[in-house]
Amino acid sequence: MPADSRPVHIPVMPREVLQWLQLSPGLTVLDGTVGAAGHSSLILKVLGPAGRLIGVDRDPMMLNFAAAKLSGDNCLLSRGSYLESAEILRSHGLEKVDRVLLDLGLSSDQLADRDRGFGFDAGGRLDMRFHPLEGRSAAQFLQQSTQAELQEVLETWGEEPAARRIAAEVHRRLQTGGAVETAADLQSCVAAVCGDLRSNGGRSALTRVFQALRIRVNEELEHADRMLTQVLPQILNRDGIAVVISFH
Repeated sequence: MPADSRPVHIPVMPREVLQWLQLSPGLTVLDGTVGAAGHSSLILKVLGPAGRLIGVDRDPMMLNFAAAKLSGDNCLLSRGSYLESAEILRSHGLEKVDRVLLDLGLSSDQLADRDRGFGFDAGGRLDMRFHPLEGRSAAQFLQQSTQAELQEVLETWGEEPAARRIAAEVHRRLQTGGAVETAADLQSCVAAVCGDLRSNGGRSALTRVFQALRIRVNEELEHADRMLTQVLPQILNRDGIAVVISFH
């Protein structure tokens, strides 16, 4: 992505987020998926100079967007997963917060990045990692997984009806010397099974397949489960409020 690019993602529920967070001046708020600061910029205005905002994101690109939009001594940004919230808070001399916001999934900016393969419209190599240097890329997962493992991923996290046939096509190509390393390669596999990808059915299949791989590569649901059951009880003050947004 060009260095002079600007974020394009627009939060779709800012009014609802502010309403349910029940903010007031002086509170301490953790935005565990700060992204391009669409929510955090609004939150910071309500908190005022006596409040504090801690913004966290796994994606360095998104954190750079946030840093360009947020400023002030009461705004602290850290690169990492919200699973590391307790450690991040301690690094800033904090133990607990009054409010937590998590906007799960990915943003329009990540989808549009042609270097990372999050979306089939943007193209690019099949990376899909929120941090491009952590863990296995989507292409590596496809190369190293069994057909049964890929089928399970497509069924579990994509709810894809043609999961068995798509997994079989991906592994047929890999075993016969073909490559499945780019978004276009994966589209070709889905098209071989589902037909015209310009149709509603074809695009829906693509959406489910790309979503399933992205969730698997980033262990998104495991992160969410551990955050809600283990980390959140540690870091949220008594009578605190957590708001979670998910379109999965």
